[in-house]
Amino acid sequence: MTTELYVITDQAIQLEDVVNKVERREAGAITTFIGTVREWTKGKQTLYLEYQAYVPMAIKKMEEISNEALEKWPDSKIAVTHRIGRLEISDVAIVIAVSSPHREAAYRANQYVIERMKQVVPIWKKEHWEDGETWIGDQSGNVSYPEGAPTKKDVFNG
Repeated sequence: MTTELYVITDQAIQLEDVVNKVERREAGAITTFIGTVREWTKGKQTLYLEYQAYVPMAIKKMEEISNEALEKWPDSKIAVTHRIGRLEISDVAIVIAVSSPHREAAYRANQYVIERMKQVVPIWKKEHWEDGETWIGDQSGNVSYPEGAPTKKDVFNG
């Protein structure tokens, strides 16, 4: 088992491995967020997704987001693993685990981390449907790349 708190992988994510990273004696609560590939998005049937990441920057941003959360909920511990590559319907794309002495902090920190991840982490997804495909430029779906795949320059210019 790796002890790295922030991981980008092309392998299936094991929930227990992420939870084990934040488990500790002083924690009375551990929350997890498991993001999976859904079949329907805005009325279109998804066949599968492809995720790509600018890995060094993505890891750095994941750590920055966790540090932001730790300023708000200082007794917490956070681990995040995101999968890249081709993911089928129901595959796990991301797991966030947060431990804290109390459940409210664990819930709030976990929600904060996923919302910030969608905003700033350079991970892109390509949605594949029966009638086409589209790159989504950020996880919140506010940016697209009609000319093709995103590049590293999009990380610094976007």
